[in-house]
Amino acid sequence: MTAGATILVADDDSSIRVVLEQALSRAGFEVRTTSNAATLWKWVSDGEGDLVITDVVMPDENGLDLIPRMLKIRPNLRIIVMSAQATIMTALKAAERGAFEYLPKPFDINELVSVVKRGLEARKQVSSGPKTADEDLPLIGRSAAMQDIYRTIARLMQTDLSIIINGESGTGKELVAKALHDFGRRRNKPFVAINMAAIPRDLIESELFGHEKGAFTGATSRSIGRFEQAQGGTLFLDEIGDMPSEAQTRLLRVLQEGEYTSVGGRTPIKTDVRIIAATHRDLKQLIRQGQFREDLYFRLNVAQVRIPPLRERTEDVPELVGHFMSQAEGEGLPWKTFSTEAMERLKRHNWPGNVRELENMVKRLLALCVEDEIGMPAIEAELAEAPVSWNEAEEGSLTQSVERHLKTYFSAHGEDMPAPGLYDRILREIERPLIQLTLDATRGNQLKAADILGLNRNTLRKKIRELDISVVRGGLK
Repeated sequence: MTAGATILVADDDSSIRVVLEQALSRAGFEVRTTSNAATLWKWVSDGEGDLVITDVVMPDENGLDLIPRMLKIRPNLRIIVMSAQATIMTALKAAERGAFEYLPKPFDINELVSVVKRGLEARKQVSSGPKTADEDLPLIGRSAAMQDIYRTIARLMQTDLSIIINGESGTGKELVAKALHDFGRRRNKPFVAINMAAIPRDLIESELFGHEKGAFTGATSRSIGRFEQAQGGTLFLDEIGDMPSEAQTRLLRVLQEGEYTSVGGRTPIKTDVRIIAATHRDLKQLIRQGQFREDLYFRLNVAQVRIPPLRERTEDVPELVGHFMSQAEGEGLPWKTFSTEAMERLKRHNWPGNVRELENMVKRLLALCVEDEIGMPAIEAELAEAPVSWNEAEEGSLTQSVERHLKTYFSAHGEDMPAPGLYDRILREIERPLIQLTLDATRGNQLKAADILGLNRNTLRKKIRELDISVVRGGLK
């Protein structure tokens, strides 16, 4: 039962204390508030309170430093940390010290009340101890979207759950995987990354599992694979959607049995690694197309993290720019400033290449711009050369292409237009390659092609006959 529980609130901001006291009292809790850590520590050490809500920065002590002391004498006490220092390090340090939850300021009061209720009902999970390293992580941003990422990392880092990270190219999927490893229980073991899209398909199994001497042409000696390199640590499988079906089968067996054999080997090798996978592709769509194993998906997707594209968190652009400028200065590039108008223009850009595109642009501007202040002309020149995204142009590009085609057609014929039937002829020109390429992609599997196109199977068969489309048999299994 949570009704009647006593909540201890510590925050040096009187307005925050008043708001929390009113909201929690309305929810049926007893509330005691203080502006300093010393009073909070006295209450906790005297056995008072069922749950603590504490700020980080207080006049006499950092709230994060107080958490381990409180938990040492009251291990079942639930502690909620709130902070205006909305960085990933704050969230991670709060979780590592044993906080039940972290809420960045400003927070939704209804969410906080909900977290309080959940904290009183949940069992306290024991932390494996704080990380001592002081280095910051290259995960930048104080937007609501990034705060969700920080809290998710904090919840998952002390587990061994398999995780899939979803996000567009350039959003920082490997940085998130590295954060999960560096602040998790396997942090003293290797972090090994492999990109499925960057390795020839016929070499992926050897890269993952190693090979024996003579296993194939060119295998002149034994070679260990990434699983063996990552023993005890984390194996990051980037672009998992590009993994060949044969390698998918072997990976599933490893996840099920905890062992594997090298290519050309016979002796099973025990493995103990945490798997974190990432992809920019829709794995459920690949499953429907027969290109990804459903059972492997469920083995990998025990927990999921979605990395928002930069266009969904453009309020983070100024902070990211500052971070990349500091990096560039360490690399020998000159320090410059961005005009207010230039920064606002960067925030309005759609960023099809996401954070990676922004980083490259910032460093390029620092290297090539002759002025000390980077203004609108330099930004507009850069953006004019930038690639467009699907959202900006690809949907329109098909329309524009058809429009150019028709303008050329009408210009060529003038008033002497041929016999009627232009509408059907244009539709046929678009429809035929669309169906043909879809069938090619599914290796002639008409059921899968119909599903991708959103057509009834009988309708697809009819169109194949009408459009005289050739079908190559041999669908994916």
